[in-house]
Amino acid sequence: MRVSAPQGAVSPPPAKTMRLIERAISIDHDAPADLGALDRAVSAALDAGDVPIRLAVTDSLGRAARCEVGVLQNADGADGVEIAPLFAFRRRHFESQAAFNAAFIVPTGVGAEIGGHAGDATPAAILLASVADALITHPNVVNASDINELPANGVYVEGSVLARLLMGTVGLRAARSNRVLAVLDASFSERFAEHSVNAVNAARATYGMNCAGVIRLETPLKLAGGYAESGRAAGSVDGILGLLDVLARMKGAYDAVAIASVVEVPAQWHYDYFAGGGETVNPWGGVEAMLTHAVSSIINMPAAHAPMMESDEIMAVDPGVVDARMAAEIISVTFLQSVLKGLRNAPRIETDPDAIERPDVLSAEDVSCLITPDGCVGLPLLAALAQGIPVIAVRENRNLMRNDLARLPWAAGQLRVVENYWEAAGVVAAMRAGIDPDSARRPIAAMRARTVR
Repeated sequence: MRVSAPQGAVSPPPAKTMRLIERAISIDHDAPADLGALDRAVSAALDAGDVPIRLAVTDSLGRAARCEVGVLQNADGADGVEIAPLFAFRRRHFESQAAFNAAFIVPTGVGAEIGGHAGDATPAAILLASVADALITHPNVVNASDINELPANGVYVEGSVLARLLMGTVGLRAARSNRVLAVLDASFSERFAEHSVNAVNAARATYGMNCAGVIRLETPLKLAGGYAESGRAAGSVDGILGLLDVLARMKGAYDAVAIASVVEVPAQWHYDYFAGGGETVNPWGGVEAMLTHAVSSIINMPAAHAPMMESDEIMAVDPGVVDARMAAEIISVTFLQSVLKGLRNAPRIETDPDAIERPDVLSAEDVSCLITPDGCVGLPLLAALAQGIPVIAVRENRNLMRNDLARLPWAAGQLRVVENYWEAAGVVAAMRAGIDPDSARRPIAAMRARTVR
């Protein structure tokens, strides 16, 4: 199915091309700790018309803080394109005690030891979910090509939506079933397009996914993978306006969007990645995250991306037995099934302030803690810092980011650094039980009376 302009329509004058890219900037060392100062610093560093959609603080150990910002060029003022402001913030009024809801992130493209490959943070997610009432997480954690083992109490949200939840500007409303629209890139070979349609039909026939249709784009959506200065996976996206136009025309017919397109990388990177024993940063995920951050921030609906095979030659690559963390990628052709399974009942996104306050909507007030790899500083962590949400940082999940989380201005006891996810689960269980995690360890210091002057 293709969506085309009506016959006889007058073409509008050509507009400036919208493009997703990554920019590296330096800001004042203390700016990341203040969301307002960070907003001003990022805005000052970008060109006119550029809109930030994703941010990572990659190195704050020196005199200045180095940041890498995903930017949608020529978006400011573009007709019909309204983007949720990256740094919009609503301070939560309280912390709900009705349930214990943990947020679990593994940032995409940072070379995380656990969760940096193909859904290999899923065991950690299942462990953490077992000691929480709900686990709010994002596709990078559980998407493993044709496998998605999201825990039964898992809440599957796109990364930018998770950040906006913690920033207090969106709420999540449970969905029994979503009408999932599958959008296929125009540049697919017919063979791989048919594989994708088969994946959609398999989802319909086996677990009853409600499909809103399969659309072939007329304008190619070009994703090019690459690496930023820090070594993070990044890249560029061209043709996004054609995708947004289709989504606007189809508005009202779907509740979630699964996007499948090629991520172009040099052929040698495939060999290097699978032969590297897990040491090479996955080159596809970063640019995928840039695309879905932009799409979710514009349409305010769940969105996820699957990277498709570039060619028969790439599909024929036989690396033998690979590192277990990337094995799911070897056994898949379309990589689409994990996306479809995650989106089928992903929560609806509420942006109206009155709707966010409803008791059946999950909001920042309902988030009890955030679990993150140690050293990763992005909007989810900075939002948790500003909201007073407890943060558990896991040392064993090593990554490329160079930040000392202890330098941030945490409230007493707000940051806990643990060795591994076993220990993180213990801290979550203690918090859920309503006890001070330190009370279960020894030695335990005796309190002394003191005079307040």
